[in-house]
Amino acid sequence: MSTQVPRLLAGLVDDAAVFPPGSASLPDAVAAHHRHRADWYADLVGPLLVPASAVLDGKLGGLVEPGFVVGLIGDTGVRGLPAALSLLAEDGIQVRQVEVAVAKRGEDPQPGLAELLKLAEPWHDLDVYAEIPLTFGLMGALDTLAQARADGRPVAAKFRTGGLAAELFPTPVELAAVICACRDRKLPFKLTAGLHHAIRHRDPETGFTHHGFVNVLAATLAAVAGAEVDGVAELLATTDPVRAGERVRAHRDAERPLWVGYGSCSISEPLTDLIRLALVNGGFEK
Repeated sequence: MSTQVPRLLAGLVDDAAVFPPGSASLPDAVAAHHRHRADWYADLVGPLLVPASAVLDGKLGGLVEPGFVVGLIGDTGVRGLPAALSLLAEDGIQVRQVEVAVAKRGEDPQPGLAELLKLAEPWHDLDVYAEIPLTFGLMGALDTLAQARADGRPVAAKFRTGGLAAELFPTPVELAAVICACRDRKLPFKLTAGLHHAIRHRDPETGFTHHGFVNVLAATLAAVAGAEVDGVAELLATTDPVRAGERVRAHRDAERPLWVGYGSCSISEPLTDLIRLALVNGGFEK
């Protein structure tokens, strides 16, 4: 591992370049991902996330070589995943993880979760993330995932922390409750959407207040250390980069607990913020 990207940040940011708001073309995203993998900050970057619909349409074929690593996003729903996985296997593309929403907001997540868990029974080498809305049935769904994981299934949770409407941004207390719930169940989780910058901030264009990914990391470290919802929420809510960053800096050499990472349509934005906060050393040492 690079000495410039500390262990705590390894693989934190999956490359979601083809997804909004970046919406890069697949050829451009693949080319950029190759550049990320060859640069000094490569250890920060997870796999390229590709939509199942693009795989099923044959858009990835010819763009990547056998052994190329991707994360498969089930934009076609749970039932489209097996066919997409089969096509990727035929092309020798390595799938590290599968991520799919099991319900829309307001729907009971249990039927979709049950369908995903049944389909995933033969996927022994894949990490499977069930995206669960932060609404009705959340805790029951986490119980189901925790039980499946305790039974030896490589499954975990995924939550959305932003979007095109204000209600898609959970409050610090809501997100803190979810982090603590996962901690109590020993359930790893991923996040997606809205985590564009390191520190909590208000987007001047939309007026939405975004969570900061360094805030989330500090809050998760606190939760694992025993903090309860109010203490975790305080770290999520702070806009002080010193307060948010000090806990992260203190654990730089430790393995990241509980929070697997998140997808970002930009790699440069989180990287720039980490350099500014002196949490990575900026590529100056070669």
